Order: sequence, then C-alpha cells, then structure tokens
Amino acid sequence: MTSTPPRPSSSRLVLERTMASPEPPTWPGAVWVGAVDAYEVPDGDVAIPLADAAGHRTARLLVRAGTSPRGFVDLPVTDGAVDASELRAAVDALPPAEHPPVPVRLPSTTVVLCTRDRADQLADALRSVLALDHPDLEVVVVDNAPSDDATRRLVTAPGTDPRIRYVLEPTPGLSSARNAGVRAARGEVVAFTDDDVVVDRGWLRALASGFARGEDVVCVSGLVASGELRTPAQRWFDERVTWSRNLTPRVFRLTAPPADRPLFPFSVGDYGTGANFAMRRDAVLALGGFDEALGVGTATGGGEDIDVFARVVLSGAALAVEPSALVWHRHRADVAALRTQAVGYGTGLGAWLTKTALRPRTLGMALVRAPGAVRHLLAGPAVPAADVAGGPARSDTVPAAGDSAFDREVAAVRGVELRAVLRGVGRYARSRRRVRARSAAARRTS
Repeated sequence: MTSTPPRPSSSRLVLERTMASPEPPTWPGAVWVGAVDAYEVPDGDVAIPLADAAGHRTARLLVRAGTSPRGFVDLPVTDGAVDASELRAAVDALPPAEHPPVPVRLPSTTVVLCTRDRADQLADALRSVLALDHPDLEVVVVDNAPSDDATRRLVTAPGTDPRIRYVLEPTPGLSSARNAGVRAARGEVVAFTDDDVVVDRGWLRALASGFARGEDVVCVSGLVASGELRTPAQRWFDERVTWSRNLTPRVFRLTAPPADRPLFPFSVGDYGTGANFAMRRDAVLALGGFDEALGVGTATGGGEDIDVFARVVLSGAALAVEPSALVWHRHRADVAALRTQAVGYGTGLGAWLTKTALRPRTLGMALVRAPGAVRHLLAGPAVPAADVAGGPARSDTVPAAGDSAFDREVAAVRGVELRAVLRGVGRYARSRRRVRARSAAARRTS
C-alpha cells in the first residue's frame, strides 16, 4: 500500500508556463497554461504565483499525480496568482490517477524529429528532448527538402550534443522524412514528435510504460496537450480536437473491439496524433514503413499518422494510448493558419479514406461503419465558437463577447476542411502515381 505524501501547509510553489510565447497576449480571453502535481498543492488560503502571467485572467493547469494525469482545471488569475484553496477544491473533484505499469527495462530509443524550414521552433523542441531522463537516447533530426541550411547549421554547430545526428531527406513529405529517420535509427524503439512541441522530461519513460501494457503492443501514443492558448484560434482548435484531452489509458486490439467505439478500427481521433507516438523499430519495418503517398509535404497534405495507427491494429498487433507520455503543442495562432491546417487535415483524411476503400479487406469494414463516420465528420467543434471567442468555456471570469466575425471565420474553416476531404480522393491518386514514378526511377538507376 502506498501512502499519499503530506501536503505543504504554506506555498513556496511557483508554477511555470509550459511553453514560452513569442508575443504577449492581446486577447482578453488568453489562458495561461501550466501543470501542477496534486501532491504539491498547499492547504490553506494562500496565493500560488504564476510565472510570466501578465495579460492572463484565467489559468489552465494539467493536474498530475506524479507523472499520471488526473485532468485539467481552469481557475481565475488574480494579481498573477491562483488561489490554493480554489485549486485544492478543483483537484479534489477530479478522478484519481491511473498509474502506468513500470517497465522491466527501458529500451534503447531513437527520437526522430522531422522538420522543414523551422529552425527557430526546432531549437526549443530539441532542448526539451535533450533534457529527457532516459539513459539510452539518440536524436535523429531529419531535414526534409529544406530551402536553406538553417537547420543543418543549428544541428551540426560546434559543441552540439553528440547524441544528435543530422539526416537530409531531399524528397518532400513527412512520411519520406519519417522513413529516413527509421532507417537511420539505432534504437529498439523509435519515438516521433514534431518541431513545434515541448516534451515532458519523463516522456520516453512513460512511452516505455505503454509498451509494458502487453507483449503485443508495438505502438504507443501519448497526450498532446495545448501548450499555448493565447488567441481565439488556438482556443477553438483546442476545444475541437479529441487528442488534446485523451486522459484514459487504453489498449486497442482487433480481437477485442471496444464497445464504446463504433468506428473501430477506424477510430481516427482515439489512437492519438503524429506529434507524440513511438513504435518498435522492427514493427515499423515489418509494416513497410510510412506510406509516402500521405503526409504533409505531399499532394495529400496529411493522413500518414492515422494510416499507420490503423495499419498497426489491422495487422493484429496492439496500440496503447498512454496519457502519462506528455508533450505540449503550440497550435496555430490565427484563422489564416488554421485554414491552411484544415486543408491538410481534410485532404489527408480524404486520401486515407480513399486508400481504405481501395483495399478489399478494409472496404467491407469501412462500408459497415460509413453512416457513423459521416456523422462524425460533419460534427462541429466541442463548444460553440462564440464561447471560444469570448473566453474559456470552463470559466466565468471572462464574459462571452459574441464575436460574430470570429464565428464566421471559423465556420468557414469547417467548410474548407469538409471540401478538402472530397479533394483528397484525387490527391491520393496523384500522390500515389508520384511515389510509383520515384520507385521506378530508383530501380532504373540502381
């Protein structure tokens, strides 16, 4: 039996932001984002300071018990601090944490970080990866079809950590970049993340816990929490995606279809996202790697992550969702960037659905689930856009502004995404032809 550590009676606790923001907030609904260990919340009526809280009237905290997430709480910010008694009451209302299994050993791990022309963001991601508490770690930075040498100079500068290796992949496309990273990897496990994240210090240990959930687990995804909620667009996106709130550990197996997931095994949002997952290297190779007709940088614009997750489950292996494996993600800050992202999501989804329909085995499974899939696709964001524009839906500290202009803009984004799904059909055919042409050219020159 484990005992709960005693809580401090006074606060010396100062909470830090999960991600540094490039600009101060100008939106009155901006939310300060951080994390707190439930064991460290003091008793009593004391103020807990928040670092760099100017311009924020609300704070969102991910409450953890050690490394295990219990949930998110939103609290008012007064004079740059949150009230400890209010935080304690919010924490006590959360469900208890489910602690992950302890792995027998930590596998050697390669972190593959694919990037293209974003050396400034890459630097922050690399710093967090190099601070990981994993004893057997290497980092492969894949520079995908760059337009300049900024990433190469950053990664190969004198004095750079020797655990980092630089790989140039000239063929544009995230799948091509990830395949190049897998080929270069030396670790038993290959962990993938993006250049716009900050990883938690215990990220790789938590991923290892996911693999310990079953001998058949070959893929583990983790929690991708919103690291910045500085703008209405970021808040809208945060409320819309499911993978930013996946707090329940699960293991998905084709032999045990979950009763609460009628779209399984085509459970797009339940498996996680490409910003935070790991696979056994031999399993990636056995699957044939990532589909190079899918992904950012190709005509399809995305879909490579949901494709590989579905292929893992359809292969008969298990995929574990391990929320204690945490990374913080910086969402797009404005509606124009959201629109670009929506096009990629839509065409990627449409391309993946096309690929699914072209295979006899998956076509029959998909047709049975088609009505539910259409309903899921047409569903809107988790909260009304007007609530997002006015401020955090979980807090009454900022009144709803009823920003009809913002409502119209994000409604248009939904339309853009849905139309892009239809375009994904033709985009997949075009991208598949390009992959075949490259393969044929490579065979002729070999």
